[in-house]
Amino acid sequence: MQDRFWWSGAALSGALTVMAGAFAAHALQGQLSPRLAAVFETGVRYQAWHTLAMVGVLAWRASCLYRGQYLVLGLWTTGMLLFSGSLYVLALTGMRGLGMITPLGGVLLIGGWLALAVCAFRARAA
Repeated sequence: MQDRFWWSGAALSGALTVMAGAFAAHALQGQLSPRLAAVFETGVRYQAWHTLAMVGVLAWRASCLYRGQYLVLGLWTTGMLLFSGSLYVLALTGMRGLGMITPLGGVLLIGGWLALAVCAFRARAA
């Protein structure tokens, strides 16, 4: 049941990534300053890479169940929501009050990678 939830979340994140990228390339073209367009693009890029990484962890999980895999997925999901989401809002609204949310999202993304390293190390030892 939980894996189905995570697969669905990764698939939705992938679809949203493509939609955000297309939105930026077409609807936002010429509407944002170059700096805000780059901010939006950074959000899309980080969401895309972490969505692909989630798929990798889920594929690994299909063959080998290890403690910590869900933690990795949760950290990345929350990190993407905070990091990419705050960049999308910043680019579209110019609201700078999100300045503390973006780095927190980045820390969660990094935490997900570190949790993956620990999980993989423990899996190798098992």
